[in-house]
Amino acid sequence: MDLGLAGKSALVTGATRGIGRAIAETFLAEGAAVAICARNEEEVQDTIAELSKAGSVVGVALDASDVTALEAWVAKSAAALGGIDVYVHNISAKPQKVLGDWIKNYEVDLRALVAGVTASRSALADGGGSLISIGTTAVAEHFANGSGSYSAFKAAVTNWTLGQAQVLGAEGIRCNVVSPGPVWVDGGDWDVISSAKPEFFEATRQGHPRGELGTVSDVASVVAFLAGDVSRHVNGANITVDGGFLKRVDY
Repeated sequence: MDLGLAGKSALVTGATRGIGRAIAETFLAEGAAVAICARNEEEVQDTIAELSKAGSVVGVALDASDVTALEAWVAKSAAALGGIDVYVHNISAKPQKVLGDWIKNYEVDLRALVAGVTASRSALADGGGSLISIGTTAVAEHFANGSGSYSAFKAAVTNWTLGQAQVLGAEGIRCNVVSPGPVWVDGGDWDVISSAKPEFFEATRQGHPRGELGTVSDVASVVAFLAGDVSRHVNGANITVDGGFLKRVDY
């Protein structure tokens, strides 16, 4: 199936590792040009060098809590790629345990989303664009001991993004959320948990009907579908990618 991504320009935040990188790789494989950003300069440059073997990639290192830097990245990316057809909000701060540190999740998870989309809005509207936010199944069900600030702000991200389906939808911009369940990333949280808390990891693994965690490619494939023209009539959807881990019925 042709997803309708060839020739499009996509911005992906937090794209040097994990789900974000898989999304960028999938976009490139589908013929899109990609602009990335992440915090670490060395990782950004290494990622650009590696991904450029598959297509057109530009990017910068930035702190997403710096709105001015984020807006500058959007403008620079639009100029380099000739527009913006897809904006993927993938960045998130780690869960904060101290109340005073919740501001980090606000700045990175929520404010950066609003700032990035606001800066991209005109370009997205010009091309009948697509906004995709990465959420989490943790906003729908309590998990383990709770995930505190992380799930709270992911809930806000989901709510805001789906609300924009009505606002930006009138401008031709589709707004959707992809909510992964537990996903294995080499060196990621579940990799660490598998060693530090093997019994908990095994119980979680067995909680999936297929007995396995998701992969970054599982998530990236759904994001690519939502980004392409093939999903032109999908707007305001929250698609769960968890292999049936959540035990519920979505009406």
